[in-house]
Amino acid sequence: MTDRPEPADIMAVLRGVIDPELGSDIVDLGMAKKAVIDDDGLVTVTIALTTMGCPLRAQIRNDAKARIESLPGVTKLKIDWTELSQDEKAATMSRARAVAAENAGPTAIPATARVLAISSGKGGVGKSSVTVNVAAALADLGYAVGLIDADIWGFSVPRMLGVDGRIEAVSEGDKNRMTPNSLPVGKGRIDVISMGFLVDGEESALLWRGLMLNRAVQHFLEDVSWADDLDYVLIDMPPGTGDVAMGLARMLPRAEMIVVTTPATGAQKVAARAVSMARKSHVRVAGVIENMSVFINEEGTRYELFGSGGGDELAAMAGVPLIGSVPIEPAVSLGGDAGTPAALGEGPAADEFRSIATRIVEEISPPVEMGGCTARMFDAVEEALDAAGL
Repeated sequence: MTDRPEPADIMAVLRGVIDPELGSDIVDLGMAKKAVIDDDGLVTVTIALTTMGCPLRAQIRNDAKARIESLPGVTKLKIDWTELSQDEKAATMSRARAVAAENAGPTAIPATARVLAISSGKGGVGKSSVTVNVAAALADLGYAVGLIDADIWGFSVPRMLGVDGRIEAVSEGDKNRMTPNSLPVGKGRIDVISMGFLVDGEESALLWRGLMLNRAVQHFLEDVSWADDLDYVLIDMPPGTGDVAMGLARMLPRAEMIVVTTPATGAQKVAARAVSMARKSHVRVAGVIENMSVFINEEGTRYELFGSGGGDELAAMAGVPLIGSVPIEPAVSLGGDAGTPAALGEGPAADEFRSIATRIVEEISPPVEMGGCTARMFDAVEEALDAAGL
């Protein structure tokens, strides 16, 4: 029999559900009241809203459902909705004000941005290529995309995007922050940060160990002047399940993971470790992308050079969707070398990257739509707190 999560595990997962207007999670804000699970795997969670008609209710429900139902042993989620009392609203608003005073939480990434960590169990599966091309496809759709090259040792994003130039620190209040390099793409843009902008050259080797790598990623989250209008932040993760992956899960509990694999069974088995690490760290696994799925020649003949079925098998094992399968195409590697992402061109791979981006936007992790209800409902409470000098 599958082990079921404890109520504490469910509440930990709910820390990934962020109220975008208040910049904190629904557990910390006191909106998630309790969680219980029965013998059949049905989880019942009590969530209190500012008002029962809040437009953000659907977003909170969808986020909670995606995260909780991905836990092993959970069959279904039931939400009991209730409403915060006036005293609870005051306490929640007070907490929100404290969070704002602390610069909206532990990172500088806006609370309204969807955070997608693109991960793999091993190197050589094209994770960075997938990250760059999905970012380009999202930007081409008109979204503002932040791109963090967290593969500190093996940074390659600057070359793949054709972006160079040193990054300088600028003063913001009492802190110095780095301004990411920005690249207009279609109707949107990509703001990118990478160790490649901080070293003397692409060939420079970094002789760093785990704690230093983790600290570098922390700087990218906390000490970069990320724009407030970002719709998505994609993180090109280092391969494996080491210090950086675990540190990111701690620093960004609302992050969602997309796992990249190839069709080969060996790659799929290793990628399963990334899924296991994510769930042990209470990070939602949003889906799987299969890279290098098939080669199709000019006559239309298909060659499965790396086997078949790895993406489907990993998605089935994890209980998540296979978001897309990217074919082998010279334009992908050539575009990466030239700094012109294949997703912005023509061909089977470009079509698939655009399809993946569209599916992310429409199904997997839709952009946050601000409802405005939280701010409106708390206006009177905030005025009362101000009048009381609190």
